[in-house]
This record gives sequence, C-alpha cells and structure tokens, in this order.
Amino acid sequence: MEDSVSNTVLIIAFSMLLAALVLAFARLLKGPSINDRIAAMDLIAAVVMGFVLVYSVMINKSIYFDIPVIISLISFIGTVAVSTYLKHRYG
Repeated sequence: MEDSVSNTVLIIAFSMLLAALVLAFARLLKGPSINDRIAAMDLIAAVVMGFVLVYSVMINKSIYFDIPVIISLISFIGTVAVSTYLKHRYG
C-alpha cells in the first residue's frame, strides 16, 4: 500500500515538474524582454534540479543529491555573468 502511494506521488511530482518546464520554456521563447528570458532560464535550472531530486528519491540513491548543488552554482554564475554583460552593454 505504501509503495503504490509513493509511486503515485512521484508520478504527480514528475508531471508537475514537466508542466513547469514546458511553461518556462514557452516563456523563454516568447519572453517580451531579456529579463523574462533570464528569469525563465533560472526557472528551468530549478526545474531540472527538481527532476534530479525526484529521480534520486525514486531510485533511492542519495548520491545524486550533489548534482542540484552544482547546477545551482552554475546557474547563479551564469545569471550574474549575463546580468553584468547586459548592464555594461545597455548602461
């Protein structure tokens, strides 16, 4: 009984993360401003981190818990770099 409930919760989590990924990707493509696109890239990175964490829980391996930390660091550095570039370019 407990196993089927946890599988159902994991499937729901994957479904919601997939919906968030699709919506964020749509905002990335459509975004009227560059700020919307930067925010969408950050959201996509967060959703990917969620996918990794839910997958790690699903297969019951804690080794994958380090991957979201690395993704968040790379995402933060990328956001700061793009923001700095845009600040210097557009003043």
